[in-house]
Amino acid sequence: MKEYKPFDENLRPKIPYPYLMAVEWGGTIGMLPLNTKITKINCKGLKPPYILLANHASFIDFPIVVKAIFPRRVNWLISIEEFNGREWLMRGIGGIYKRKFTSDLTNVRHILWLLKKKKRIVVIYPEARFSLAGINEKLDGSYGKLVKTAKCPVVTLIAHGNFLNSPQWNKHPKRKVPISAEMKQIVTAEEALSLTAEEIQQRIENAFSYDEYQWQYENKIKISSKARANNIHRILYQCPVCGKEFCTDSKDTEIWCENCGARWMMDEYGRLHRTDGGDDVFSHVPDWYRWEREQVRKQVRDGLYNFEDTVRVEELVNCKDAGFIPLGEVRFTHDMNGFTLHGTLDDGTTFDFNRSVISMYSCHIEYNFKGRGDAIDLATKGKTYFIFPLTARNVLTKIHFAEEEMHNLLKEQEQSK
Repeated sequence: MKEYKPFDENLRPKIPYPYLMAVEWGGTIGMLPLNTKITKINCKGLKPPYILLANHASFIDFPIVVKAIFPRRVNWLISIEEFNGREWLMRGIGGIYKRKFTSDLTNVRHILWLLKKKKRIVVIYPEARFSLAGINEKLDGSYGKLVKTAKCPVVTLIAHGNFLNSPQWNKHPKRKVPISAEMKQIVTAEEALSLTAEEIQQRIENAFSYDEYQWQYENKIKISSKARANNIHRILYQCPVCGKEFCTDSKDTEIWCENCGARWMMDEYGRLHRTDGGDDVFSHVPDWYRWEREQVRKQVRDGLYNFEDTVRVEELVNCKDAGFIPLGEVRFTHDMNGFTLHGTLDDGTTFDFNRSVISMYSCHIEYNFKGRGDAIDLATKGKTYFIFPLTARNVLTKIHFAEEEMHNLLKEQEQSK
């Protein structure tokens, strides 16, 4: 493969360019409803530096932050693939690169430099991926340690309506949903010094508990879109009636099982109703999603989980002149040994890659990534690969569950020794 200049990971983040802030503010006006409501709690007198932790469900999460902290400017922790083809812009708005689910002290040093030396606001999406079912995803357990090192306040921004507006499994068309958010200081500067890292981590974990479908139902948020359930089978991949995996499909307002014929309709308030004459099983989408996780958990603990497929591998070489480079097709395995790839690339070289289960508490998945197919993002320090399964159908959500449950199992085994 041609040699390309790698992404400069040591380049310090920039203080956002003033002229780009006008673009951010203008985009916020254009993307958010005029009646977007930000409620601030315990924020009187709050000044930088501080860490702002926000939940993550769609692209409109960024203008929500801009509106919440207006007119202040922030630096953002951003996944490295978002720099591709627009590195100047991502750096210009104060972006700090991050390779998903890697332990990289370089970007930690960048964050601490911004907080301690430059007295900045640093925005982090601690779930490290989009919410798939409108509920909180697992967090990295190291944020308490980061706060203790930074010795600065922690502010959370939990938004509602962002997921319902454009869930990752059906980003278009966007739905007309009111947006609201609660901005709350959960750790003061004094508490950052007095509390333990474990106590701070627990406050963060407690703050990140939300359920978009419950919020919709309780607040009677009506979504009349004819496509409100289109592609929801991407997360609801296992039929709760017959138990078969990867047999569901969906279109418009319906989801059904192609194996047993069970069928549901999603109403305007996000509730599921059985329409084939059988008894209701799940009316609440997150309950179905959590049930699937439990099935994967059982497979993992019974030693039955294993996934294999042929995959296409693309490497994010750099973000300026190369971007993603196709490497070829290899064999992919996911089991208790982790993510393993082996095969011969298009250039004739042998490709061997492994990320152990214990090294990743979760994984980043993308449904139909940029129109190129379902993808799993696997990275190491200095390398980012996107892996595209070629024959398996709708497996990403299960792989995401399995990685987390295998990691949980290994952590439990470590602690019991």
